[in-house]
Amino acid sequence: MQAGRDVTFLVRPRRAAQLAKTGLVVRSKFGDAHFPSPPVVLAENIRAPYDLIFVACKAYDLAHTMDSFAPAVGPDSAILPILNGMKHIDSLSERFGAKRVLGGLALISATLDDEGIVLHLNEAHALTYGELDGAASPRMDAIAREFAGANFEARATHTIVHELWEKWVFISALAGTTSLMRALVGDVERAGAADIASEIFDECCAIAASQGHPPRPAALERGRTMVTSRGSTLTASMMKDIERGAPIEGEQIIGDLVARGNAAGVKAPLLRVVHAHLRSYEARRERETRSTAS
Repeated sequence: MQAGRDVTFLVRPRRAAQLAKTGLVVRSKFGDAHFPSPPVVLAENIRAPYDLIFVACKAYDLAHTMDSFAPAVGPDSAILPILNGMKHIDSLSERFGAKRVLGGLALISATLDDEGIVLHLNEAHALTYGELDGAASPRMDAIAREFAGANFEARATHTIVHELWEKWVFISALAGTTSLMRALVGDVERAGAADIASEIFDECCAIAASQGHPPRPAALERGRTMVTSRGSTLTASMMKDIERGAPIEGEQIIGDLVARGNAAGVKAPLLRVVHAHLRSYEARRERETRSTAS
């Protein structure tokens, strides 16, 4: 939108009211932005198909999100999800047809503050996307033209599925370690448990390899370093969600990875502990929510 593209935001009623009051505000070291009246639409008001549909919800909201944007999907629509893991690809393909679904991943840390302002928290703002079969296509060329000139790094790739797996390995190792330990990466290292983080990373890599997507050397080195670095303040959003009692993507990030490993006969004892820990958190949260409601 900042680059003059025709963009519409699908929002829920509460967010629509907030945007009507404050506009869309973004705070970033790469340049702040303020759009007083951003184009928005509610699900019930979608009247025609859209060319490109970004899906950027939390994984546990995907079923509801698919229902919301279904009226926007036409014969020539492309769907570009930027969720983590691979389960969402299966869900979107089953619902809308595999030919409509692209692969995408985002490298960014951002959040909404209490006033609904988008806060860009780090120095990364990259989007990678591609056809799931790795082919070149006219719609990839069209998307590249639309992204040109936007204030973020956009990169088309012929290996998006493999790159999704590499990110999944890293996200699972980071989320698994920091959520289990309730600590920053640097705290885990100071506690003398960097070897555990490394072993969790190895289990994630073994499962990826069993699916035909072993991380490449650069991804291996980068991932292992990031989950074991001394003094690192890195943590996973999943750990932050746990600390504030929020829903988590435990099944989509860890559970699905463990399930694929089990099906392939890969032993992953530490990931099983992580998965049990996350499921226990969700069970406790559900129990406490029911108790409060009653």
